[in-house]
This record gives sequence, C-alpha cells and structure tokens, in this order.
Amino acid sequence: MMQTSVDRVTAQRRRLRELLASKRFYPMPGGFSPIFAKLAEKAGYQCFFLAGSQLAAYLYGVADNGFIGVRDVVDHARHMAAAVDIPILVDCDTGYGNAVNAHYAVEQVIASGVAGLQIEDQEAPKKSSIGAGRRCVSRAEAIGKLKAAVAARDALDPDFVICARCDVLGAEGGSFGEAVSRSIAYVEEAGVDFVWLNSLEAPEQIREACARVPAPIMTVYGGPHPRPTLAEYEALGLRFNLYIGLVAPFAVNATWHALKDFQLRGEEAILERVQAIRESPFGAVNMAELTGEAKVREIERAFIPAEQQRDYDATWGHPTYFAGEGAEKK
Repeated sequence: MMQTSVDRVTAQRRRLRELLASKRFYPMPGGFSPIFAKLAEKAGYQCFFLAGSQLAAYLYGVADNGFIGVRDVVDHARHMAAAVDIPILVDCDTGYGNAVNAHYAVEQVIASGVAGLQIEDQEAPKKSSIGAGRRCVSRAEAIGKLKAAVAARDALDPDFVICARCDVLGAEGGSFGEAVSRSIAYVEEAGVDFVWLNSLEAPEQIREACARVPAPIMTVYGGPHPRPTLAEYEALGLRFNLYIGLVAPFAVNATWHALKDFQLRGEEAILERVQAIRESPFGAVNMAELTGEAKVREIERAFIPAEQQRDYDATWGHPTYFAGEGAEKK
C-alpha cells in the first residue's frame, strides 16, 4: 500500500493553508489521475483537485450521481498525494451519508495523505455540479454534517483543510441570498476553512460573496458571465477558481479526434499530430520521466547483484511517437 511521509503530508496541508491565507487568486486544475496532477505541478500550478465526477467517469465509466463511495475515493487519493508535492483537495461529494458517514469519511481521507476535502450540501443521491436536478438538504442537516467533519479533523490533524460546498444556488428553491447566508453559517457555526460557492452567475456575485462570507471563496469555471480574467478574479477577492474541464475533457476529446482521424487517414493522422506536438512551444510530455523510470534503474544498480542486472545497451523496445520515451534499437 502506497504511503506518504508524515513530514510531506504536513507540508502539503500547511501549504494549502498558506494559499488560503494569502490575498492572491489561484487557478486550481482538476482531474482524476496522478499523471495529470504531476503535469499540473510541472507546469507551475500551486494545487490540484481530485474530481469525483472524473473519478466516476474515467475510472468507472459512470455518471456523477453518487455511485462511487468513500473507499473508491480514499484509495485513489492515496496515490494522488504520493505523486506530487503540491496540495491535493479531494471531492467527497455529500460525505457519503449523514453526519456519521461524513465523520468517518474525513478520518479516512486524512489517512490518505491529501491536504483537504470538500463536502457539499446536496441531498443524496447527488447530481453533478454542472447539471440540473440538484436538491439540497436543510441548513441544519448541512451544518451538523460539516460540524462532524470538522470534529473528525480536529481530533486527528488540525492542519487538514475542510471546504464546504454550497449548491443552493441553482438547486430547487435556491437563491443567491440563501447561498451566501448558508456559506456564512458553514464558516461561523460549523467552522469550515473555506467555501466553494457553486453556480455563481455574475462577477458581482463573486465580489459580494467574498465581501460577506468570513472565509476564502472558491467557485468553478464557466459560471460567472461575462467571464472574468485571472487578474479580475483576484480583484474580486476570489481565492480559487476550479478548472475541472482543463485537463481530462480536453484529453478525451483529443483522443476521440485522433481515433476518428486515424480511421480516415491512417498513419498520416498520427504523424501529423506528433509533428504538431514536437513543434509546439510547450514540447512533448516524457512519460518515462513522469513515471520515474530513472529511479527504477538507480534502485536496480544499487541493490541488484551485478550478474543479475539488466543489459540496457544490448536490448531495445518498440519505437515511440516522442523521442526519449522508448528504447529503440541502436
């Protein structure tokens, strides 16, 4: 079972708290894969979100309707936390039940080594945050569940971060006023560290929420119109904007286009894409580098008897699309 050192975990959790305490704005990419988290870290992003919707879709092939549970998330979160040094925030949906379940979920997620989690105030079975049909639990039930989450955190690791996600705006019977009012209560009564306000519709709503809620605010890309620039988000007082669509949806659409184009044009479609990536100012991703192939060889050299070590000079593998990944015949 993959483990993350205590010092490293503490550093990640304290780093997330530093980001929250700053007055700056941070874009937060979201995804489901340790490789995507590594890419975000390599590109210079300060944090990453393990999205439950993508975990459901890309690992299990199901909709974001509460089908995955705490064990699915915790097992995957452990790998995410161990893969990078930047803090990982985990999507824990509704806490997987009532206050008792939320308390247990926090205990388990803390043990996974990630920096924090979010719990939303939707009624189960939850609906995707980008879709219709959402319904929220009562304010009292939501506060009780969040209090349980905070209590579990305080008992195990006060550095761990708890985010409350408010889905009232856009849900049945919801309004912006109720969303802000609930957000204030989640901070003042439940003791959460920050609030994710979902489905905001205008920049002025961001400004008002940031001014009224006594904790940092996060929202998700695609809601407010006209859409603010990154600099404008900071001026509005926003701490995080979640870009769940920045990673996997682009990747899956690029894959779909490549598959269909290959059916039409064959090898030419592959070569054209490879050339475009090679000529891009961003270059190609080296998967051997991202997955630690060099470390494997270092361990082999250090601990495997000389007569049992692999001969990397006399052997080769199949060619790859991008130089530096495979071992072609010399």
